[in-house]
Amino acid sequence: MKTIYKGDSRYEKVYEQMQLLGIQDVSTKQQVKNGTIVWRLPILSCAKNRYIEYAAFASGYVRNQGVDCRSNWQINKCKMGKREYKYPNGWTHEFDTKERILIPIEIDRLEYMMKYIIKNEYIKRANTVQKGNFVPKWQYDNVRNTVIEHGIDNQVPDVKVIINGHRYNII
Repeated sequence: MKTIYKGDSRYEKVYEQMQLLGIQDVSTKQQVKNGTIVWRLPILSCAKNRYIEYAAFASGYVRNQGVDCRSNWQINKCKMGKREYKYPNGWTHEFDTKERILIPIEIDRLEYMMKYIIKNEYIKRANTVQKGNFVPKWQYDNVRNTVIEHGIDNQVPDVKVIINGHRYNII
């Protein structure tokens, strides 16, 4: 993390969250000069075997840096709108538009990006292990069922929670 983050309590909180989650600031000097901050997650991409990266830009955009797809994509919230196109012959056509809501303040972008990353990378990929290996839930369930069918149930931990008399199995 760059030294510019130190001293402001909101930056310190983001910095602490990054340390806890193993996220690194990998911004180059030129990116920092341009107002761009790039974060590298300790999670390998499923598609290209590279680490997932997110960036916050001075323009107000927050983007995934395109590891799993061909290009980076915006993660800013959207608002719907209407536009009208006027043809040369006088006819008009109205259509729906989707516009990104820009985040002009840097710390707001960083906080938004951190919340997005926690929700969409850490929580949704809760079964991603530290090495970056991803095990889909269906694959985990198949292995678990096979182990149970062969009578070796003690190898797969089973956690049960009882709430108001109802039993829930947690994997």
